[in-house]
Amino acid sequence: MFKITVTARFGDLDALGHINNIVPATWFELARTPILKIFDPHMSIDKKDFCLIMAHTDYDFTDQLYIKDEIEIRTWISKVGTKSFTVYHEAWQQGRLCVKGSAVIVHYDFNIEKSTPIPEDKKKLLEDHFLA
Repeated sequence: MFKITVTARFGDLDALGHINNIVPATWFELARTPILKIFDPHMSIDKKDFCLIMAHTDYDFTDQLYIKDEIEIRTWISKVGTKSFTVYHEAWQQGRLCVKGSAVIVHYDFNIEKSTPIPEDKKKLLEDHFLA
């Protein structure tokens, strides 16, 4: 599992004083950085070498988030397939699960614009972070 702690900003609030429902998507994206580093350790993000593309995301809001307390983002790998893997996230505040979601990421060759198999060594590194 990977963990980060985020602090909400004033601009993250909606008209009701809650964290806006689009904000956790940004936090979950930030929490995927260590996973991206498995594939691109130097984070060069060069199109000719970069090999990941987002295929799907979903989020379920289970409780309200507020600006006053930090939010812990927990991240696991929930599935590894031949050409894609699924990342599972949770956002916790004050001991409450407030948002959960997943992202399907495809191993992709931008030069030929096709999905390609995930190398076995990368699969092993992903599996080290499986959701228990």
